[in-house]
Amino acid sequence: MHHFEYRDGTLYAENVSIPELAREYGTPLYVYSAATLRRHFQAFDSAFKGLDHMTCYSVKANSNLSVLKLLAEMGAGMDIVSGGELHRAIKAGVTPEKIVYSGVGKSEAEIRQALETGIYAFNVESIAELVKINEVAESMGKVARVGFRINPDVDPKTHPYISTGMKKNKFGLDFENSLRAYKMTRDMKGVEAVGMDCHIGSQLTSIDPFLEALEKLLDFYGTLRDLGLDIQYLDLGGGLGIPYDAEEPPHPTEFGKALGEKLIGLPLKVILEPGRVIAGNAGILATEVLYAKSTPSKNFLIVDSAMNDLVRPSLYGSHHTIAEVVQHGRPAKMVDVVGPICESSDFLARDRELPEVMGGELLVVYSAGAYGFSMASNYNSRRRACELLVDGDKVIVARKRETYDDLIANEI
Repeated sequence: MHHFEYRDGTLYAENVSIPELAREYGTPLYVYSAATLRRHFQAFDSAFKGLDHMTCYSVKANSNLSVLKLLAEMGAGMDIVSGGELHRAIKAGVTPEKIVYSGVGKSEAEIRQALETGIYAFNVESIAELVKINEVAESMGKVARVGFRINPDVDPKTHPYISTGMKKNKFGLDFENSLRAYKMTRDMKGVEAVGMDCHIGSQLTSIDPFLEALEKLLDFYGTLRDLGLDIQYLDLGGGLGIPYDAEEPPHPTEFGKALGEKLIGLPLKVILEPGRVIAGNAGILATEVLYAKSTPSKNFLIVDSAMNDLVRPSLYGSHHTIAEVVQHGRPAKMVDVVGPICESSDFLARDRELPEVMGGELLVVYSAGAYGFSMASNYNSRRRACELLVDGDKVIVARKRETYDDLIANEI
């Protein structure tokens, strides 16, 4: 249950109707369900209760402070990839010792910021980065805890843009260079090698790629132990998928059971970095139909949401279920749902069968809680949407809609 349901033909987020929210706050409008976020985090975290583990929510999926604060209050750690995400996590009340820092391009300033904050560990993605972290930590009189992101060359069977664990991807180190990096740390004063990291991709619909990667990592773990290294954590990343369309991803309990069978008894803290599986189906995008337009070859619904609000369909060809907010029972026809941006790639759906909708009526785009607002832009000088967090019958303005003055506030 995702706490978005129809009552007498009208869509509700928990106990608040979407038309009521749209009237008060306008559209495009992101709406998140607090109950769904809590339920998803609890379902994921509890799946690994037999293991010493830390669930670090992937901030990039949805970085709104209200969302981060809700998850932090449930005990979540955070997986970050930038200084901005670190700043957000701390502002949301996340314990620094529950923050892991991933990403291929950490700057010197970001490394310094993280060391000053006292994060749990850096997941290092290149030997050059290792050298930089050592230099910065030494200059500060600190020792950085590090693990290396190992690229196991496993095909995650997902979209190539969100595949991250194959030889051709920019992420991580192969086993040969990982071994070289671990050996280097023994002669460095500013770092301590304490972990192993692996993230093979996003929107995975099978646990088999995870288990294939894990087998390789556990073999490598034995090699590191033989070198005398005290490896304390194994970070398996995130990537568990959600049903956008007809996908049938595994439940976290299935994932937890499979990992437990492999890892039980090993002196390793398991770190997991779920993002989409927590936030994806906890959010919707409400949009108003501006115009219905027909050409000799196509029917279009032109809505006030665009690729700057939700870029996934344009960027990945991703499917998001779209439906009426108020069900009128009209006959269906094939349409393209498109936005106002001056690009042919500005669409939310193509060749989609939807009931006939009139101008001024509302549509809902489902599964928009992850990689929705967090990937939004101001292209065409469009203001970014308002974000709401609904908790029962309480509505929290998690982010105000931008104003035109906001668009030019930093320009001279």
